[in-house]
Amino acid sequence: MIRIILAGLAVLLFLILTLPLLLILWIVGLFNKEARFTASYSVIKWAFKLILFVCGTKITVYGAENVPEDRSVLFTGNHRSIFDILILYVNTNRPMGLISKKELAKVPIFNIWMNFIGCLFLDRNDIKQGLKTILTAVDMVKNGMSMAIFPEGTRNKEEGTFLPFKGGSFKIAEKSGCEVIPFTVIGSASIFEDQKPRIKKSHVILCFGKPVPTAGLSRDEIKVIPENVRASVMDMYNEHSSEIFGSKDESIA
Repeated sequence: MIRIILAGLAVLLFLILTLPLLLILWIVGLFNKEARFTASYSVIKWAFKLILFVCGTKITVYGAENVPEDRSVLFTGNHRSIFDILILYVNTNRPMGLISKKELAKVPIFNIWMNFIGCLFLDRNDIKQGLKTILTAVDMVKNGMSMAIFPEGTRNKEEGTFLPFKGGSFKIAEKSGCEVIPFTVIGSASIFEDQKPRIKKSHVILCFGKPVPTAGLSRDEIKVIPENVRASVMDMYNEHSSEIFGSKDESIA
């Protein structure tokens, strides 16, 4: 129970103590949005590392060499825990925004930080607003910022399974021509979801797959990208899940 108290205290203190910094960054953004983003990105990455440290989370990364450092990409992968985005964020070296559910836009202070680091809020029930969000993300990718999205659409509650990958999630890559980087997070639910409200010291694996190109493809080739990326995510899970779950057969067909 001590870990969730420490984690909650760390988050609360961060939100309170950084209020003056938020004001300063807001003023900076009036004159230089790029400078505001750079500073916000560094602050949030540090905060995420602190939270993971307090939670006792050890992360092993595979396939980091598959992530280009000279161009923006679309990260797409599985989603089992609220900690997935923290794990992904601290293990990427380029600026990265996130497509998140609209409910997070209602969280005070936190929503401002998300806005400052390029996160967009998606309303899945409003097609027109959803398209506007995707087009905004496309422009951001074209301007050099990577984006991350969870194509399952929600957190999957069953270990060793994957929900279908929604094709609309890949429109950002299709319309911007960027590559898709499949990623798999293994064991993240053991931090909190598997025994909530407790937080447990955990070992988590993050795998990056080989880039999937989207530029210059035919319509038929584009249609199979979601399933191909899902297959890559599943393959990485099958390859490394035994490192978390032992010899127990957690593989999926």
